Amino acid sequence: VQLQASGGGLVQSGGSLRLSCAASGLTLDYYAIGWFRQAPGKEREWVSCISSTEGRQYYADSVKGRITISRDKPKNTVSLQMNSLKPEDTAVYYCASALSSSASADDSRYRYWGQGTLVTVSS
Repeated sequence: VQLQASGGGLVQSGGSLRLSCAASGLTLDYYAIGWFRQAPGKEREWVSCISSTEGRQYYADSVKGRITISRDKPKNTVSLQMNSLKPEDTAVYYCASALSSSASADDSRYRYWGQGTLVTVSS
């Protein structure tokens, strides 16, 4: 099983990026998927997650209203649309797959992790 996060880059404050999480050896639609991020010198933090069965979406307060998580079942991907980006959003973003359908902000609930994609937001 491999997850691959992509779509990161350099963007100005207020700009947008769309991150994508693709999987091989795993059907993402069966499992809850989470996005986490780690800024330089900081602990990894939860950003968003989506459950499997009902597709419920959850967001950290710091990104609520600016970020949308969604699934693309035919492509076996999960995307993170990020708008109104701020310099404090700068981090390496990781996608992860749980082994259950229930979404969680607890990173210990996630079994498979992508390698991360760097998002840099300039002021």
